[in-house]
Amino acid sequence: MLRAPRRAERFDVRLTAASAGRLAPPLIGMGLSVGSLSGFFGIGGGFLIVPGLIAATGMPMLSAIGTSLVSVAAFGATTAANYALSGLIDPHIAVLFIAGGLVGGVLGVKLGSVLSQRKSALRLVFGIAVILVGIYVSARGLFDATAA
Repeated sequence: MLRAPRRAERFDVRLTAASAGRLAPPLIGMGLSVGSLSGFFGIGGGFLIVPGLIAATGMPMLSAIGTSLVSVAAFGATTAANYALSGLIDPHIAVLFIAGGLVGGVLGVKLGSVLSQRKSALRLVFGIAVILVGIYVSARGLFDATAA
């Protein structure tokens, strides 16, 4: 994610009957990889979807982010409903967290729009975020393992 793409971005990426033979295999492979890593490490995997979509299709980062968000929203809504029905959610905490997330989302979209004018800046910020999340997850796993 920190390097410029080696191939030209494809602004016309659409899964159709004509493109399915070319796009389906790498998308299924990336989906399997992201799902496996998410399941193994016990993480959401949302931050892995964007690089996976870019690698599998060559789509621009903003298109990959949008596609990822729709996927994550669908997975999250299903999982959240199951947790809510099981009584495992504190609604007061959830409302506060969602309120902060909505404000952060608006600010993030504005920042993303500014950074999208400079592709290398958006790629750099996203790459650093992925690295920091990876370090956090790894450190947390190490500390949790040594504490047990």
